[in-house]
Amino acid sequence: MRIERTDPITGHTIVDTEGHPFVMEGMGPNALKIYFDDEVSRKAYLDIMTEHPGSDFTVNLDNPSPMGGEGRTH
Repeated sequence: MRIERTDPITGHTIVDTEGHPFVMEGMGPNALKIYFDDEVSRKAYLDIMTEHPGSDFTVNLDNPSPMGGEGRTH
């Protein structure tokens, strides 16, 4: 399991994880345990919509902006 001690919402690194809320992403040796400053940060993280290509077609986070090399003229 991998452990992330930097709250992805606040950017604060949590030195002592005791008592801090966390989320488990995935399972097995590739699972990721993410710690948060507080429940407010944890809830904000869980409220972020994600797209799961190939299995979840209810969320579309399409980015219509050209990607590297697309739509460029020299």
